[in-house]
Amino acid sequence: MTKFHYRVHPESHRTEHIGWLRAAVLGANDGIISTASLVAGVAAAHATHANILTTAIAGLVAGAMSMAAGEFVSVYSQADTEKADLARESYELENSPEAEHRELTAIYIQRGLDHELAEQVATQLMAHDALGAHARDELGISETLSARPLQAAMASAGSFAIGAALPLGVVLLAPEQSLLYWIISTAIVFLALLGAAAAGVGGTPLIKSALRVAFWGSVAMSVTSGIGAIFGTAV
Repeated sequence: MTKFHYRVHPESHRTEHIGWLRAAVLGANDGIISTASLVAGVAAAHATHANILTTAIAGLVAGAMSMAAGEFVSVYSQADTEKADLARESYELENSPEAEHRELTAIYIQRGLDHELAEQVATQLMAHDALGAHARDELGISETLSARPLQAAMASAGSFAIGAALPLGVVLLAPEQSLLYWIISTAIVFLALLGAAAAGVGGTPLIKSALRVAFWGSVAMSVTSGIGAIFGTAV
């Protein structure tokens, strides 16, 4: 009997990066916008340079910690939900294997296989890894897309700190008299570059992504600088 040996062709897909990419882009984007907005607000209120610098540093530290904690709790909740679903699926496989086989067969029929082939596929996949087959095809849980709380928290905190360090650097280097304009203009550039970089990794249109990120960042900074100007004038 002839035996066939198949080699898996290695391929790299962009969905492999989706977990850390989402957290990293969100963190860096938030770091730039929130820190630049804080600085713009206090600068528009005519705060001293020392107060502006303190605000930027406090925003960086507090924001990074907040992003890490929030992302960890959020993704951990997702991971707990996945574990509960897998535990329930494992129980059903142990106590009602025939029903689970019919369920998996029905899924493959809905995807376009005829009944006989769907039954064969379900039988072979369940013989190989029943829980893995149901996790992937019934629950939509895979190794690539599964929740990783610690990874997401570290990516969010680190990327937030990197993003926030950019406006902080501008505060340190820009002339005090024109600091507000430097903060807003450079933050827009930083956001556009971030959007383009994320689009490059994710395989989406560069210009559209850059403009979208820069636009909403500009809105946030405009609002906070306007509020700062109002209160600064009032004082």
